[in-house]
Amino acid sequence: MKQTILIADDDIKHRKLLTDILQAEGYATLTAENGELAIDMARSAKPSLILMDIQMPMIDGLSAVRALKADAETRLIPVIAITALAMREDWKRIIEAGFDGYLSKPISIKEVRAEVNRFLGGKPEQTEGTTA
Repeated sequence: MKQTILIADDDIKHRKLLTDILQAEGYATLTAENGELAIDMARSAKPSLILMDIQMPMIDGLSAVRALKADAETRLIPVIAITALAMREDWKRIIEAGFDGYLSKPISIKEVRAEVNRFLGGKPEQTEGTTA
């Protein structure tokens, strides 16, 4: 069974780029265009990983990750921030909110692969109990 990654970003171009990158790597993807939908999808689909923009409508990424980390059903899902916010103060707020990792915009394919592999081990179709 493929590992699933939820992509939460209000920019359709970023969602499409991330979807293309991750599907080419063998992952299944889900997309959400705002934080409220991302929370609902994370609770129902239980993805292996979430890539989440910080600045989104309805519920921003900081509030969404706080809600996910406060919920027993979703707190263990790693969440990687994807944002153009790059100041030291921004990074501190992102980590304090509960994000497990960080990717900056513009998106680098190499950095996306590396960060996803850091959390998922780079074996999208490997299941527990199997070896490479």
